[in-house]
Amino acid sequence: MHQVMVLAYDGVIPFDLSVPVEVFGRARLAGGRLAYEVGVCAATDEVRAGAVSIRTPHDLSALAEADTVVVPGVADLDAAVPAAIRDVLAGSTARLISICTGAFTLAVAGRLDGRRATTHWAAAAELARRHPAVTVDPDVLFVDDGPVLTSAGAAAGLDLCLHVVRRDHGAAVAAATARSCVMPLERAGGQAQFITYEPPVPAGNSLQPLLAWLTDNLHRPLTLADIAEHASMSTRSLSRHFRDQVGTTPIQWLNRQRIRRAQHLLERPDQAIERVGALVGFTSPTAFRECFRQVVGVSPRDYRAAFPPGVSPRRPPQGGR
Repeated sequence: MHQVMVLAYDGVIPFDLSVPVEVFGRARLAGGRLAYEVGVCAATDEVRAGAVSIRTPHDLSALAEADTVVVPGVADLDAAVPAAIRDVLAGSTARLISICTGAFTLAVAGRLDGRRATTHWAAAAELARRHPAVTVDPDVLFVDDGPVLTSAGAAAGLDLCLHVVRRDHGAAVAAATARSCVMPLERAGGQAQFITYEPPVPAGNSLQPLLAWLTDNLHRPLTLADIAEHASMSTRSLSRHFRDQVGTTPIQWLNRQRIRRAQHLLERPDQAIERVGALVGFTSPTAFRECFRQVVGVSPRDYRAAFPPGVSPRRPPQGGR
């Protein structure tokens, strides 16, 4: 089983520490099997974490067996990184993930040199000043740079951890994990979000039956007039109700759900890229590609290359980007 080890150290932010424990700990595969074995380790018997103290079941030797190591943020950026932690991170062959200001710890260990990375927007300029070999991007929720991944502040760590679940185990597992964590269905961000969620069907409003019908008919090339006719409304009334209750237009909502379905199909080896657009209701390959890039941020071909069908999680290669 893929082992995730979260590093605790003095001054660690409790929320940052709990995010990977919760997200990876809640991820389940088919049949309810755990997707990850999650542990917490530290260099000392007790760790100060804001208003609480933490005792961990593992010491730093546990990092040697981990497939993924998560470094949470620290409150005091001027606190020295213990040599033992710096050295073990410098030599680790595991996939490395930082939450918020945990990027500073990875940078001190030399693991961000020559890489693109992010951190909390308020600390981004300081990270760039202290570590000029790091290309700091302050405008994104997270950066996936292969074996080293970094996130912005606080809740962006949730996005990154779900992205990792998505990368390791696919859209369905990530969607189920998001629901288990009661994560929002959509988050706006500066970079394309590869997380795929189940189509939202809000409860308790008059459009719920229509949204369910649209979800069942994503394969049809529906127009605004088609949707209005099914809803027994004028197109103007339909658009107004959609804007009030869903926050977008009927066609925009429909196209986003089509793209979510397309992401699932692109992960299946039995579906050619050229066929996927037609299977989710797009009348031309060009319209499909343009809408896919708008929603996801990359082309369907690049998406499949990033998440190829049938690829199981594996330990990242040593070195390289």
